[in-house]
Amino acid sequence: MRGIEGRITQRLATEVDEKDVASGEGFPVNTYRELVEHCAALAYLNKDHLLFFRGQGVDFKNKNDKSTFYPSIYRGDYLPKREVEHRFDILSQASSKLVDLLSARTKDGTGELKRKKYIQWSILQHYEVCGTPLIDFTHSLRVACSFAQLENENDHSYIYVFGLPYITNRISINSEHDLINIRLLSICPPDALRPYFQEGYLAATSDIEHEYDSKSELDFNRRLVVKFRIPNSSNFWGKDFKIIPRSALYPQQDIFHSICKEIELDVKRELKPGEIGEFLSLWSEIEEKVVSMNQKEREHNTFFSSLNQLKKSEHFDSSVINNIDKLRRFRNDLVHSPKRISNKEITPYMELMRLVTNEIKRKT
Repeated sequence: MRGIEGRITQRLATEVDEKDVASGEGFPVNTYRELVEHCAALAYLNKDHLLFFRGQGVDFKNKNDKSTFYPSIYRGDYLPKREVEHRFDILSQASSKLVDLLSARTKDGTGELKRKKYIQWSILQHYEVCGTPLIDFTHSLRVACSFAQLENENDHSYIYVFGLPYITNRISINSEHDLINIRLLSICPPDALRPYFQEGYLAATSDIEHEYDSKSELDFNRRLVVKFRIPNSSNFWGKDFKIIPRSALYPQQDIFHSICKEIELDVKRELKPGEIGEFLSLWSEIEEKVVSMNQKEREHNTFFSSLNQLKKSEHFDSSVINNIDKLRRFRNDLVHSPKRISNKEITPYMELMRLVTNEIKRKT
């Protein structure tokens, strides 16, 4: 995504570096009213951007000591390509389950959900089922502050202000900034209560899933205007304002919550039990070995390019190459449709996996 240099007020500039707002401990604000006044001034100064908020109990920082905001599917200090691909496999499986379960239990709003992956991802992200390429924001400062203080035992909480492109549709795609902005209130079926109570929005980097040049281009600190540090105390709200309680942020009798919990349990159970987990673990090792054995120096080696290169160099017998391809196809079936594969089917592929693993070790 394209970065921005947001404008801040002279008062904020006394303690915040306008060109490096992700560093530091955040501008201290003592009351909610004071925070609203700061954000009003920021909205006036940053007319080219629409301001969104995010509240956290902890200020997560990268190795350069800057606040960092990755979508959940990309989080982690070391994130090899095979791990990202596996996370997207989990997301694909969860999306399919979501469509199946909702079609059976509710009718309102499911037509678009079946056709649009961003709606599926939005629900899975907002109900915390699995990692997605989306990150949560809110247009409500009160919601952000309530989340920041919710079940937080630290002395302070953090409020982040982001500048995103103006919204033109329910799902707005801005090619100039390489960003997608999703208004949950406009796309979620009405039975999904949580997005409506949280005034939720989601954002993502457009046209990027598991292929990217640099992970840093996915960090939303590139859109950060300023960060605030607020006291984790009821005194912050004063007499005129109140924190939104957990019961309101997470409403009961939400059919989507129960459906998403069922999906979360199924995904965890089906993708990594017993021999399935062992198979996926061994397959990841084979992928890593094949890529590392590619003698052709290239900046972005992929599994397929590396395997083709080894095939051309006749490093492996054709039978080994064919067996690796068989394992690859079975791995795809296993991840996308685990219920269709019985334990009896896994056993011969586990034997083939060990045979290929030993052959690769013999060649290295």
